[in-house]
Amino acid sequence: MTTAPRSAGGALPADSRLARELLDGLAEAIVTADPAGVVTLVNAMAAELLPELSPGVDLAGCPVPALAGAVRDGAGTFDAEHHGRRLRGVRRGLAGGTCAWYVRDVTEEQARAEALRAERSRTAFLAQAGSRLGLSLHRDQTLRAAVTLPVPYLADAAVVVHRPSPPAEDQPHWVRYVADDPAPATGVAGWRTIESVPGLFEALDGAEPDIEPADLAEVLPAGFGRPGSVLISPMRSAGGPAGALILARRAGRSGFDRREVELAREFAVRAGAALAAADLYGEQAHLARVLQNSLLPPDLPPLPGMTLAGGYRAAGDSLRIGGDFYDLFPTSDGGLFALGDVCGKGVGAAVLTGRVRQSLQTLRLVEQRPRELMDLLNRALLDAPDASRRAQFTTLLLGALTREPDGGLLVRVAGGGHPAPLVVRTDGRIEPVRVGGMPVGALCAARFVEAEVRLAPGDLLVAYTDGVTEAPGGPTRLEMFGDARLRRALASGAGLPPPALIDRLLQLVDEWLGGQVHDDIAMLVVAAGGAGPAGSGGAGHRRLAG
Repeated sequence: MTTAPRSAGGALPADSRLARELLDGLAEAIVTADPAGVVTLVNAMAAELLPELSPGVDLAGCPVPALAGAVRDGAGTFDAEHHGRRLRGVRRGLAGGTCAWYVRDVTEEQARAEALRAERSRTAFLAQAGSRLGLSLHRDQTLRAAVTLPVPYLADAAVVVHRPSPPAEDQPHWVRYVADDPAPATGVAGWRTIESVPGLFEALDGAEPDIEPADLAEVLPAGFGRPGSVLISPMRSAGGPAGALILARRAGRSGFDRREVELAREFAVRAGAALAAADLYGEQAHLARVLQNSLLPPDLPPLPGMTLAGGYRAAGDSLRIGGDFYDLFPTSDGGLFALGDVCGKGVGAAVLTGRVRQSLQTLRLVEQRPRELMDLLNRALLDAPDASRRAQFTTLLLGALTREPDGGLLVRVAGGGHPAPLVVRTDGRIEPVRVGGMPVGALCAARFVEAEVRLAPGDLLVAYTDGVTEAPGGPTRLEMFGDARLRRALASGAGLPPPALIDRLLQLVDEWLGGQVHDDIAMLVVAAGGAGPAGSGGAGHRRLAG
């Protein structure tokens, strides 16, 4: 029995009907043409995608423009829209000079690719917006970012309508940015304008109005014209609506599709949260400034027969408040000064500093003797409701300044665990005033010590906190400024008026620190009469550094 020979590639169908069925079953359109370019075969998919083609049609002149142009130009591919579908064709040569065009419908494939690109673009936009909005904690900068970021990506113009903060007036304000503008513009909207824009009042109340054309002549520049489409979104935040975002497109631009609306709404929410955060930061900064102004050392009042100067620097705190302080109160025969150091630093120490200063302001009205006043202050601090929980204390110097007939000063100083003040004589000698005692506000039975010293005209009394002597720096950046270095600096500054000596000491400490973090620093210098070349004295001075 013999069998028919088979080719190396397997048997090919000899039945033309079977071959046709195989071609019609393909998901790809196939069009074959003879050497003259005349169509010889069109499979089922080709008939569906290219109904204009049939056997006998000349491809070079066929009513499929992209295919006809490729045949005339001798191109091997084409890519074009046809009957609302995206078609991509490739030419392959066949035996005998014939050819076949393989045509694919890539509409869905291209739509998926475009959707992926659009999603990546939206993600990149939101990431950039989140970064820009998150970097700003100032209200004006946040508003500018909210109107500049959507232009031109989402709209040709953006407007944010908001309430001013703090509300200096009831009228809403607006910030606007139009493509190609050099910078955002601002203005007052007014309630009549708010009510004239459909959906704006609802957006300010937190609702999401529909997209519709609107006349924004009062908030858009005259040359913009009537917008083709307008999208208004509420700028929501945890504390309620922070404002409303208006996006406007010119008449020649397509309207907002569903994805763009979702993106705009999401951006408005993020902008609203950023604006609310900026408002909160602004309120906290305002409160911090109020606290700072109330806790900074005061301008020293002028006292007859003496000259005083103070110097202060907080420990690297941008609020410039801390636990070191000084104060001066006039009395009938001179003055009463205080210089102290609350344990700790920053806002917590500053709060106790304020309590100590306020207590001294009150207690000095009933007691002006230094040691007795310190006893009263100690009891007052321990009687405070949160004293046991605070576990904080204060080292303190209290000094009574009494004018003497010869122009000198009698100084009685009480110490509460504070470094001893130093007397700088006119000849450069340095004499400590031996006061020790225990910290104030630490123990009910605390013991305080009082000493007395006389300042002749030209002599100086220098009181300071340990932030001066313990300032780290020098060649190793770890060595402390120290008592010996302070005494040498004071001896070389003998005869200087108090303000000049304060400036000199601050400069020396600055140079020693070399920009390092340091503890709070406070200094107070008292001179009898007209100290140095400053004349008759009597003026109070304050030096705030840092």
